[in-house]
Amino acid sequence: MANQQSANEPIFVDLHDNSKPAEIESMCMKCGENGTTRLLFTKIPHFKEIIIMAFECPHCGFRNNELQSAGAFNEKGQIITCRVSDKEEDLNRQLVKSDFASIKFEELDLEIPPNRRRGLLTTVEGLIGNAIEDLEAGQPVRKYENEEVYNAIEKILEKLRAYQEGKEAFTLTINDASGNSYVENKCLPAQDPKLSTKWYKRNAEQDEMLGLQHPQEEEDKKKEEDADQVPEIMSFPANCSHCNAPSTTNMHVLDIPHFKEVVIMATNCEHCGYKSNEVKAGGPISAQGKRITLNITDPEDLSRDILKSETCGLSIPEIDLELTPGTLGGRFTTVEGLLKQVHDELEERVPFMHGDSTTEASRARWTAFLDKLSKVADGQIIPVTLILDDPLSNSYLQNLYAPDDDPEMTTVMYDRDWETNESLGLNDMKLENYQSETK
Repeated sequence: MANQQSANEPIFVDLHDNSKPAEIESMCMKCGENGTTRLLFTKIPHFKEIIIMAFECPHCGFRNNELQSAGAFNEKGQIITCRVSDKEEDLNRQLVKSDFASIKFEELDLEIPPNRRRGLLTTVEGLIGNAIEDLEAGQPVRKYENEEVYNAIEKILEKLRAYQEGKEAFTLTINDASGNSYVENKCLPAQDPKLSTKWYKRNAEQDEMLGLQHPQEEEDKKKEEDADQVPEIMSFPANCSHCNAPSTTNMHVLDIPHFKEVVIMATNCEHCGYKSNEVKAGGPISAQGKRITLNITDPEDLSRDILKSETCGLSIPEIDLELTPGTLGGRFTTVEGLLKQVHDELEERVPFMHGDSTTEASRARWTAFLDKLSKVADGQIIPVTLILDDPLSNSYLQNLYAPDDDPEMTTVMYDRDWETNESLGLNDMKLENYQSETK
């Protein structure tokens, strides 16, 4: 019975759990004597599973700690940029740096490459301290062998110490091909003006670094197949994003009246019960962006069909809700269903909002925001304004008076600026006379 109970216990526990870490005797790399390595399989609340390792040698006093991600890789890589200008607030930001993330101090043009054997759960100040410690380690030898290099590194160390003491502002960039790094948002539920995240598609070299297979010719062959031979609903194997167990994803092509053709994908995991759906818009790229504004004045407005593409941003000014493009991916549901999905995702996936990693004031502000969002979804707070801003015009909101104009809904087409086209990769696309440059 004891073996059966232990087999049913979870491998990963919450940070606030009282489970003790496993202890392993291992050799100290500094003095050669035996020390103790402690392993803890844990979870950052609403983020990911991680493995925390801490080593301590009782003979020479050497200590070391590392972090490894135990979850699956994200579908895309990420670049996190953080502007550090406040000593008390910014230097105390908590961050997770995965094994595959590189760190760059922009003003110094100093980049720390990925270290597959060293993930970190620390603060911005702690990250600077680690960089100083690594650079100082070889300084005595450099002073003897090459004094010019020694003096150049000393200047860098002076800058880093000024950063650590909060005397100078700087910009920190984390480039993580695995997408498993995170920097704490100090302004939740609003966007942090000092923090920005950009997602990108990994190249073949980055996939190889992660040990993944880069997609090549298989997608092109599928597109060339005769459309008549493709079944109405296609199924293909995948892994659940929550429990990583094998699951099935169904795909269907749907023509929305008065809009365009879209692809709907739905996943239902039989192991953990997780369900999700995503929508991809088909057809060419629109020449203009679209901004849809809906005045929700009646609970019936919450039953409107809505298609939010993965490039669409969503906001409700009355409750200070603002979702950047890419949040939640593509969704095809009702207004009520979308708002509840936003509520559930924010409640489950925002790190550092539980345990002792946040203040009571931040937790109370976050709880009040989620309560307002829930009341809007239930029709208890009316009227409110729902704004969809899609630079690719791939989003849709049902017009209850079609084909006539909807008095509660306005649609504005606008020209995209250069920065928006750059973020979407449109500035590098050339559709005319592109063969003349190759000759």
